Amino acid sequence: MSWNPSIEPQCPDAGNMDSIDTLIIPRARDLGGFEVRRALPAPKRQMVGPFIFFDQMGPAEFLTDQGIDVRPHPHIGLATVTYLYKGEFQHRDSLGTNQMIYPGEVNWMIAGNGVTHSERTSVQTRQGPSSLFGIQTWVALPEKAEETDAAFEHHGEDALPFIEGKGKEVRLIIGTAWGQSAPTKTFTEMFYADAVLQPDALIPMPDNHEDRGVYVVDGSIEVAGDVFEAGRMMVFRPGDAITLKAGVKGARLMLLGGTTLNESRHIWWNFVASSKDKIDAAKEAWRAGDWQHGRFQLPAGDEDEFIPLPDR
Repeated sequence: MSWNPSIEPQCPDAGNMDSIDTLIIPRARDLGGFEVRRALPAPKRQMVGPFIFFDQMGPAEFLTDQGIDVRPHPHIGLATVTYLYKGEFQHRDSLGTNQMIYPGEVNWMIAGNGVTHSERTSVQTRQGPSSLFGIQTWVALPEKAEETDAAFEHHGEDALPFIEGKGKEVRLIIGTAWGQSAPTKTFTEMFYADAVLQPDALIPMPDNHEDRGVYVVDGSIEVAGDVFEAGRMMVFRPGDAITLKAGVKGARLMLLGGTTLNESRHIWWNFVASSKDKIDAAKEAWRAGDWQHGRFQLPAGDEDEFIPLPDR
């Protein structure tokens, strides 16, 4: 796509420090040679729009025969979003999906009433050294869609809107922003975008969404004269005009947000629901382990192991 004027800020000096409602410094967790930084949920902020979980995976480097092995596990009440900057992995789920994902693509899995999936580095990639770097998020489904049937979508790099402006390139992964719409099915208004900015480039936050945030993946950005380095998430006050400015080395950002959910949300392990009773029912179904006739099945081709239900 050619230059898009809707992604150019109308007021370069828009925004002030009061516009930042919440500053989040992610918690780092070492998973054995593989670091995850979790920004959501945070102590002062559970969600940004419908986004209730936000993990930065890596960057990680693996030796030959190494990689990630996320064993089969269940989800309810949410949709998972996987987007990579480097590397690949193989997604399998109880719907029969067996899908590789590469940088610039999106895997969108709607858990609904229940789904099981696994994520592993492929056998082919393990034949040599490899790397992995990406973001995985969860989107909480509105109460009316919590019991929907599970589904899976994969969209390649060419299927996602690519927007160019002065000193910036943006790929819209989910939802609507800057006059563009991604093909991914959604249940509420939202946006999720990967933005690469050259030094000092400006980008406006979408003004057609209630809740808006930004995560600095690489480089730094400036908001109203203050600089925020990589590994920071800012959530902005609704309604304010916000322009982000890349630092002297440029920046890579994930922009996210949308309509806030009117209902409260409970989150326990891999389950998200509008009531604790729904989470308790999912816990019992996973604990029962009736893979043939129960609520959850194991992914085809990855049925030899699974993650047990945590004690608490």
